[in-house]
Amino acid sequence: MRKKENELIAWSTNFKCGIKLIDDQHKGLVDLINEVYDHVTGNNVQEHDYFNRVIREAVKYVKFHFATEERIMRVTKFTGYTEHKKEHDNFILSLVEKINDYKAGNRHALSTFARFLKDWVMSHIAFVDKLDFVFLKNTARCKADRRLHIYLSNSNNILEKRLSA
Repeated sequence: MRKKENELIAWSTNFKCGIKLIDDQHKGLVDLINEVYDHVTGNNVQEHDYFNRVIREAVKYVKFHFATEERIMRVTKFTGYTEHKKEHDNFILSLVEKINDYKAGNRHALSTFARFLKDWVMSHIAFVDKLDFVFLKNTARCKADRRLHIYLSNSNNILEKRLSA
């Protein structure tokens, strides 16, 4: 896919790790980064207003995505879970630090913040998630419909997440 003029990242099938649920969420992260980048105007007041409006939702989505990955890893007894979670935790700490700096007046340009998100997310997907999810995909059960399934227990409910084969 070609990058649009106002995009920082163009989604590509090269980013796929082969698990539809995770791939869809990764695409959501790319969309989020592009949305932030799309609001780079060079006008500090406009950028600050935008940042204040969207940052909570952005952090919420990132945490939701990390929780999904970590839950799948725990259910499949992934041996690299602790290291993977540590990467997520370190990113959240960096993200919170950048947000606090921004709010304290040590503002980086919104474009710098968007590039920080892009660099971390893309390297994490390419070098960590793709490798780790090869294991996860291989441990998922293959059913007669030739789709991979991982069952996630949610309190009393069993949720079935279909994964691409």
